[in-house]
Amino acid sequence: MLSPVAVLLVLYGCLPITRSQLPVASYKATQGSCNAPKPGMLDFVNKAKWDAWNSLGSLSKDEAKKSYVELVNGLILSEAPAKDTASLSTGQKYDTLQVITEDNITKIFLNRPEKKNAITLQMYKEIGLALDEAAKDDNTVITVLTGHGDYFCSGNDLNNFTNIPPEGKEKMASDSAVILEAFVSKFIDFPKPLIAVINGPAVGISVTILGLFDIVYATDRATFHTPFSQLGQSPEGCSSYTFPRVMGLSKAVEVLLFNKLLTAHEACKLGLVTEVFPDATFQKEVWGRLRSYGELPKNSLVFSKQLIRDTEKEKLHAVNVQECERLKERWLSDDCMNAIISFFQKKAKL
Repeated sequence: MLSPVAVLLVLYGCLPITRSQLPVASYKATQGSCNAPKPGMLDFVNKAKWDAWNSLGSLSKDEAKKSYVELVNGLILSEAPAKDTASLSTGQKYDTLQVITEDNITKIFLNRPEKKNAITLQMYKEIGLALDEAAKDDNTVITVLTGHGDYFCSGNDLNNFTNIPPEGKEKMASDSAVILEAFVSKFIDFPKPLIAVINGPAVGISVTILGLFDIVYATDRATFHTPFSQLGQSPEGCSSYTFPRVMGLSKAVEVLLFNKLLTAHEACKLGLVTEVFPDATFQKEVWGRLRSYGELPKNSLVFSKQLIRDTEKEKLHAVNVQECERLKERWLSDDCMNAIISFFQKKAKL
């Protein structure tokens, strides 16, 4: 058990922290100031806990929340295996993606399978860069986004919300909103056919952007989940506009507000997914079909997509801006902070 002085030093970043030292910071973050009666002298365990909690009396609940998230994040990072930097020495352009162009297809693979392809801030930027290059590449007829591993994507990496700059959490929220708006704009403006190959479960932003794709193929093992309310957040990826248009208002509300998880076949029935394939033959069937698409005349596809999509672009950009403004406010809310704390509490217990 930490002494009261040590607890304060830990919370202010002056001492390292271990798993056994997390509960005091957690309790302060979730319960606030010490308001329980002091245990008797012979109740050694509870008295030690009470002393540690009471010693944090001057620290506000919000400060404790921020400290707790930073502490757990630091612990997780310190225990994570060192990142393999071999790709950097070989001059590879992407650290979080694998990008291959062959058969007139640019294939963008989300490449963090050990993290279920959770999207980091770096990943947002790299996906945007890969899309820019595919758009300019004369050898690219169609572009495909898919994932390595069992997941297509598990949504945002919540570590994105713990990297708070010296300017404070308002700066973090503002910068994140700018990154997200730019990321979604890449999909709105992409000029060539854009196809999602959903190789497993998809969560959050990896689901909401699907309304901006031209085709979505999924394995029957895939699921689609947008748990925004559970995380104290709100829709993004233009889904507040595209989902009601694709699946109808009441179904979109069920998915975006009430966290309904869709199976691949349910998503197909609602129009979010184009076609579902058996998992055993998914890769073979889908890539065979995509290779045939790559043989089609590029300019014909580009001009046809313009006719279908261009009338919606202005509206989609306006929706994107509106969604990011709302998210910037949500990221600063108690709802969102409490959800992130809860996530890291569960992760620290593993």
